[in-house]
Amino acid sequence: MCGRFTLRTLTKDIVTIFGLADTHDLSAQYNIAPTQEVAAIRLAPQTRTRQLDSLRWGLIPPWAGCPPIGYRMINARAETILAKRAFCQAFLKRRCLVVADGFYEWKKPGITKKPYFIRLQSDGPFAFAGIAERWQRDEQSVESCAIITTTANELMATIHDRMPVILSPGDYDLWLEPEFQDQDRLLEMLRPYPAKEMMAYRVGAMVNDPTNETKKCIKAIG
Repeated sequence: MCGRFTLRTLTKDIVTIFGLADTHDLSAQYNIAPTQEVAAIRLAPQTRTRQLDSLRWGLIPPWAGCPPIGYRMINARAETILAKRAFCQAFLKRRCLVVADGFYEWKKPGITKKPYFIRLQSDGPFAFAGIAERWQRDEQSVESCAIITTTANELMATIHDRMPVILSPGDYDLWLEPEFQDQDRLLEMLRPYPAKEMMAYRVGAMVNDPTNETKKCIKAIG
């Protein structure tokens, strides 16, 4: 699964790399946790250009009775996404790019889980495959999202058996296009990212507490 991640990249670099119009400045985040707002890219309905939105992490299906259900829906498994009522329509029609530049996973070699930080070798930003929904009841409205996960690559398999889907930049346009609904092609995009382009190292227990929002969360330890 993917339960925490980072976005430390300067806003101007995100604008350039993802082909966005100018947007609001983003503060560096070192410990993004479920129910928090995340930076997500979608196509603007009118202009068909990429725009950066803030979505609550933890997908709330339109039929849900109340928002807290989203805490249980931070991830959607690639293998079963079409079979799940909560995720199927969002996958086919409301896809997004969740912007990140690293994520955490916990390895359990014994009694105590040990956190690891995983990023690209380049330490640059990337996009998780995301799906989005809008939930509304009376005057309350919430835009939310989930991150799709897949089987682990060779690097991640030493830590955990799952990993978030990191999309290839060449797939961004089709992923964001709501009119594109070729199920086979979409599922093909949900493959493990090449292990040789990633790196992982152990970090301290500080990241276990989501209230710890500091650069120390990604500091390597022996």
